[in-house]
Amino acid sequence: MADKNNKLAENVPGPWYVDSTCTPCRTCMEVAGADAIFKYNDGETYVYVHTQPAGDEQLKVAEEAAAVCPQNAIGNDGE
Repeated sequence: MADKNNKLAENVPGPWYVDSTCTPCRTCMEVAGADAIFKYNDGETYVYVHTQPAGDEQLKVAEEAAAVCPQNAIGNDGE
């Protein structure tokens, strides 16, 4: 489970975040596709939440990405 105390600084404000356990495995990027919820940092060493999901379709994509993340690095505070 993602740890909100270890959120990456690049995450945009909001309930969804990626924590420091992220490895660039591309799994969430494959699920999210061109949805732009997630983005690689400049060095492509981890992914962060670039845009908070809005609407049912993006929420579904974010939930799917969190479910398949092998590091369990994607979290949702539900704020």
